Amino acid sequence: MIRRDVLAQLPVNTALPALRAALDGPGAAVLCAPPGTGKTTLVPLDLAGLTGAGPVRRVLVAEPRRIAARAAARRMAWLLGEKAGERVGFTVRGERRAGPRTVVEVVTTGVLLQRLQRDPELAGVDVVVLDECHERHLDADTSAAFLLDVRETLRPELGLVAASATTDAEGWARLLGAGGRAAPVVEAAGVSHAVEVVWAPPVRPVRPSHGMRVDPALLTHVAEVVRRALGEQGGDVLCFLPGVGEIGRVAGQLAGVDAEVLQVHGRAPAEVQDAVLAGGDGVRRVVLATSVAESSLTVPGVRVVVDSGLARVPRTDHARGLSALATVRASRASSRQRAGRAGREAPGVVYRCWAEGEDGRLPAFPDPEIRVADLTAFALQAACWGDPGAGGLALLDAPPAGALAAAREVLAAIGAVDAEGRATDRGVRMARLGLHPRLARALLDGAAEVGVRRAAEVVALLSEEPPRAYGDDLAAAWRTARRGGDGYAARWRQEARRLVSAAGEPRAGAGGSASGDGGGRSDDAVAGFVAALAFPERVARARGAGGFLMASGTGAELAGAGPGSRAGDGSGLRDARWLAVAVADRPVAAVSARVRLAAVLDEETACAAAGALYSSGEEVGWSGGDVVARRVTRLGAIELASRPLASPGAELLREAVVAGLRQEGLGLLRWSAGAVSLRQRMAFLHRELGAPWPEVSDAALLERVEEWLGAELGRARRRADLERIDAGQALARLLPWASGDAARFDELAPERIEVPSGSRVRVDYGGEQPVLAVKLQELFGRQASPRVAGGRVPVLVHLLSPAGRPAAVTADLASFWREGYRSVRAELRGRYPKHPWPEDPSTAEPTRHTTARLKRG
Repeated sequence: MIRRDVLAQLPVNTALPALRAALDGPGAAVLCAPPGTGKTTLVPLDLAGLTGAGPVRRVLVAEPRRIAARAAARRMAWLLGEKAGERVGFTVRGERRAGPRTVVEVVTTGVLLQRLQRDPELAGVDVVVLDECHERHLDADTSAAFLLDVRETLRPELGLVAASATTDAEGWARLLGAGGRAAPVVEAAGVSHAVEVVWAPPVRPVRPSHGMRVDPALLTHVAEVVRRALGEQGGDVLCFLPGVGEIGRVAGQLAGVDAEVLQVHGRAPAEVQDAVLAGGDGVRRVVLATSVAESSLTVPGVRVVVDSGLARVPRTDHARGLSALATVRASRASSRQRAGRAGREAPGVVYRCWAEGEDGRLPAFPDPEIRVADLTAFALQAACWGDPGAGGLALLDAPPAGALAAAREVLAAIGAVDAEGRATDRGVRMARLGLHPRLARALLDGAAEVGVRRAAEVVALLSEEPPRAYGDDLAAAWRTARRGGDGYAARWRQEARRLVSAAGEPRAGAGGSASGDGGGRSDDAVAGFVAALAFPERVARARGAGGFLMASGTGAELAGAGPGSRAGDGSGLRDARWLAVAVADRPVAAVSARVRLAAVLDEETACAAAGALYSSGEEVGWSGGDVVARRVTRLGAIELASRPLASPGAELLREAVVAGLRQEGLGLLRWSAGAVSLRQRMAFLHRELGAPWPEVSDAALLERVEEWLGAELGRARRRADLERIDAGQALARLLPWASGDAARFDELAPERIEVPSGSRVRVDYGGEQPVLAVKLQELFGRQASPRVAGGRVPVLVHLLSPAGRPAAVTADLASFWREGYRSVRAELRGRYPKHPWPEDPSTAEPTRHTTARLKRG
């Protein structure tokens, strides 16, 4: 029997007429409805005609998480007085409860993508509801783009609803619109109660979260705030934490509280999830949850929210080849969603575990996954859809070009796409396995070598990282899962069975057995081989003290490695020569990644699994201050073997010498005083006159090194050859000979200027203004200061005493003779009586000599 009394109380009722009209008209709509209004439960039932309003239509509801999909289906079935699997069913990876009577089916966005790839028309489906689209999960964004493509090209009658509690309504309306008109936005007002905010920052500073690490002091503080909330408030407490590990640690610190402590996350057993969502039976509860409880689920009885302020999101370090979850500060939008959970049924309180002053510095919204996540799976989906570059997909945010290019490189390396980026038959098969393409590659190729069952079991471990209690040794974790009776082991067995079925019976590869034992390989060898197939660039070789070098060039360390500790204490990996690293992250400011899950490997298997990274060839480079020529065999960045190369190629030598110049600088050449002067004169003309006079800074010369050093570079074989090169002779090649301007070089920037005494004095062009340093007596009789650069730039004259010490500086000789000379004469005449000090220097005879010498003629 339909529970009409419950349905009638849901606030979304007021929006249903407008929503039905939108689907009957434009065929698409954006539904904005706060949590608790019934958008996830009543709307699909109403659109399907199961509440008696309108014709019966088949509705597909897409949820971002498995736990939300199961919960939504069970709630809708309960509202109809049925069990899930009848008129309302669900399908998530590894579990399906639906039958011939099913009208409303709830699926994860991943399952929806699989269906769209197999059946783009979605035969038999009338309406698709994308729930919680504000979370901007990559699968949800991709599903929306594919559905819009289907509406435009195949099924214009397919209804589409983007539903969310808080979203960019205008952006989604533009995206779902057609013919230049935005889709209608339908809003439902929620019944929200007041929520008081209590700021509860830690008394002492805590270290910022990074990677998967959260400061234990913060978790202790969160547990203390939960205890405080239990003492100060009534009702159940919902506490938001970033991940499963943090939930477990806080749960341990809440032992002894006068309440039932429950844990809700994607890995929690279904019976625990059901118990939390069904509500309490009079016993007070503390529910520790990840962000899954922000909007996808309703937890009855909650009056208090404790918010740690943290969330876990995907991040990709393309430079190091690391993809992992990262702990970040939750956005203000997420904080509002979390707080709203306290006011769903009555006035509530939210305790925020940070200072009020920090709130304004939080990001406004979470980053869309497409901007920050690994795009390999997305790129394969797009390729299978027929749009390898994703340029034709209607997306709220375009994929970053660099991340998409990196993803396509991975797909090409594993044979999922061809040279043009189109999906191969192998790529299509990978996409249909419901795995990340890397894991799909490991399953298909691993099954051919070690048997489908063993490959599937290892891939199942890699698809959902084992609990930390299983340790960091992949093979040991495999053995633990086999004999384990916990929730993870149950899910692992279910996923392994699914993968065995999905992979089918592969052909046996060289040295392997399709059906069975992998040619007698041990579990350790199989785990290492399959992990290396999935992550070939993370194959790593030991380099001492618990440190490894991965084929990607990134360093890695076992947990516990470092000063004052034994490398990999407690780990079965510490004595390994080679590792296949399955999971690693890089702490902030750390040079090396931290290994969190890996398997022991041998060199032969490493080279077989990561064969695309194997190379052998001549390497001529600059190392240790000289040219080093070797024949080297490598596995990516790992050097396997090398031997000296007697006769390296001329072009390789040339490149090595240029690399040395760029690494150590132009000081490797011989810079005589004349060469330095020439460079300074050229720099002066470039600065004052510009083209055609060339720039001669280090950066500019290194950029044009082939142009002015080409001949000498062709003969250079080592550092000593560079040290013999006359830099001045080479540099002169850059003078503008072709235009004829080089002929005026000495006129425009003369190396020496003849002064009245007959001396030719060197001009210093090393400063901002050319300088002529000359004895004062040698300029007697000269009125005007010398000028260079075609008369544009006056030379700064440093007038020296007979002993060569500075006496005065001027750029206007005539003015100096009139105004400055008298004081200089008074000061120096007594000190240098043997030299002439006429009263009128402007008419005196210039000289390099003493007065006596002048008299002798």
